[in-house]
Amino acid sequence: MSAEAKLIELKLELPPAPKPVATYVPCVQVQNLVYVSGHGPLKVDRSLITGVVGADLTEEQGKEAARVTGLAILATLKNYLGSLDRVVRLVKALGMVNAAPDFKNHPVVINGFSDLMVEVFGEPGKGARSAVGMGSLPGNISVEIEAIFEVK
Repeated sequence: MSAEAKLIELKLELPPAPKPVATYVPCVQVQNLVYVSGHGPLKVDRSLITGVVGADLTEEQGKEAARVTGLAILATLKNYLGSLDRVVRLVKALGMVNAAPDFKNHPVVINGFSDLMVEVFGEPGKGARSAVGMGSLPGNISVEIEAIFEVK
């Protein structure tokens, strides 16, 4: 099943493709790779999920923030490519969690993103990945994720 059909089947609503808030572009294509800039958990209503995971937010709420971040990344990809069906696979993702100093489950939080990619793209949605904790993130967002996709 195509990624676009999967979005409909799963009843996933993408937020508006986020606009850059500094001096960068949302994504850059080099040959068949699209490098997607860091995205935060932008909801459909344009609000952001904020707070420190392990202090202000639970692990499960952090995981949901990572999933919402994945939807924002898909919105940017769709806006840039015209169709998510052009995605061949997720190559690499870097997930950053705005985490309390004693929080240790960063990979579980970033699974919110990774699980979404597999739901939409199937096995090609499973790529290489890093999940790390940060002392803070811009605007106190809970999660920031950047990714590299192979496209056709």
